[in-house]
Amino acid sequence: MEAKSGQSEYEQVREDLKRLQEDVAKLTKSIAEGQRNNISHLRDEIRRESLEAFDQVRQRGDEALDRAREASSRAVENVEHKIEERPFLSIVLMFLAGLLVGRLLDR
Repeated sequence: MEAKSGQSEYEQVREDLKRLQEDVAKLTKSIAEGQRNNISHLRDEIRRESLEAFDQVRQRGDEALDRAREASSRAVENVEHKIEERPFLSIVLMFLAGLLVGRLLDR
């Protein structure tokens, strides 16, 4: 009887270990699927945040470019206005600037 009892306990332990092995396999699979979902979610979140950051940078760049265009337009208008006020002085200054640049380039 003791042999049967020992044999049945052995079979019971063996079945328990088999169930435990199956449970561990299910748990591992469940964790792996959860991690895949987390990675996918993080990837989507990173992609969304990257696009938002890129849009903000592009918007700021466009604003800076617009400000630069406005400033250059004002500068051109100011120069044109100064030339219109004193055309002879402007011609003399341009002539002298050309001579200076020519001398510097000769060296």
